[in-house]
Amino acid sequence: MQIIAAHSSTDFDGLASMVAATLIYPGAQPVLHKAVNPNVKAFLSIHKDWLRLLDIDDLDMNQVDRLVVVDTNNWRRIGRLAELKGKPLREIILWDHHPGPGNIRAHWACREPMGANITLMVRRLKAERKIITPIQATLFLAGLYEDTGQLSFPATQAEDAHAAGYLLDRKADLGVLGGFLRPAYGEQQKQLLFQMIRDASRRRINGYWVSVATASINGHVDGLAVVVRMYREIVNVDAAFGIFSQTGRNKCIVIGRSRIDELDVGQMMRTLGGGGHPGAGSALLKNAPAATVAQMITDLIAGNHQHSVQITDLMSFPVFTASSDTPMGDIAHVLKSKGCTGLPVVDNGRLVGVISRRDFKKIKRDRQLQAPVRAFMRTPVVTIGPQKSPVQASRLLVKHDIGRLPVVQDGRIIGIVTRSDVMRYYYDLLPD
Repeated sequence: MQIIAAHSSTDFDGLASMVAATLIYPGAQPVLHKAVNPNVKAFLSIHKDWLRLLDIDDLDMNQVDRLVVVDTNNWRRIGRLAELKGKPLREIILWDHHPGPGNIRAHWACREPMGANITLMVRRLKAERKIITPIQATLFLAGLYEDTGQLSFPATQAEDAHAAGYLLDRKADLGVLGGFLRPAYGEQQKQLLFQMIRDASRRRINGYWVSVATASINGHVDGLAVVVRMYREIVNVDAAFGIFSQTGRNKCIVIGRSRIDELDVGQMMRTLGGGGHPGAGSALLKNAPAATVAQMITDLIAGNHQHSVQITDLMSFPVFTASSDTPMGDIAHVLKSKGCTGLPVVDNGRLVGVISRRDFKKIKRDRQLQAPVRAFMRTPVVTIGPQKSPVQASRLLVKHDIGRLPVVQDGRIIGIVTRSDVMRYYYDLLPD
């Protein structure tokens, strides 16, 4: 089975790229995530039957042997489909226009900085003389316009404009685009914007005027990107960031907007595990207090990588470890008796994995408690050096969604730092 995947919270560029991929790779099935942008949701309400998208809940991962990824180069960004990372796929194909490195290792890739990903795919469609229907042309132009701000964003390239002209020649309907690209802005968004403006502050960081706003939201709120863009314009800063904590959930949505290329919002969001462009980006973070995220953003802008407090000031030592042949039942007893949530797995002085309480979710039968920890431990292990800072540790914890970092020096584990240790640093709870 061949499938096509875009990033979760799919926007028009992601949807357009998936449909374009069906023309380039006949027989490949586009898979739709649960979360899509509000404008895309409205478009799908009318066009879903024509698009013939496969709901992700109906996908059998074991049947997939070929994966086409569009509009992202990060496993984390494709949601549940990241389960395919460890499977022996026949081929992975990648189309991505975002600058900066990614972690999807493809057998073939087209990766170029461009205003919109669909522009790269239109190039191939033109070269192969593929027939594009007016509906397809309209969708492709929606993706191009949304990601380039109708050819006005700084990341826009000349080829984006040529692609737009080509799609208009193929009868892309600007009237339809106007209906679906209209940003969602109503009473809910207005109240949120007023709250952010009321609490607004401007700071000069590394020569730039920046504002970082935090707000709580109940449930799903459409148009957060529109709110942040308007906030940046009203507060009149070079870059603005909105950190939206979801009430009752350990998650926060981070959205950034910048008007100058030197403040690369996309790169900052990639550091936080998200993505984007120099002028716009977003990330979804788990178990990260808004104050912590705000500090991380400030440090990223300041380029502040050196701190008086180092990991050695936070880490715990000596470290209790287990060998890779320790039965899972014994691991469960150790975690309970020690009151910890995880521990490193070490063989002959070498760190080979990490086991945590969440890994016990993989155990379905009691007899699996007799299996060695090597069958359930996580690899490869994310580590940190003793001279690094708490800010760098927090970035790793957030990016990889993990609770602990072994501290390694000269190939040997000398300590361990946890999420709680880092939080104590942020809230000035370091011991005297």
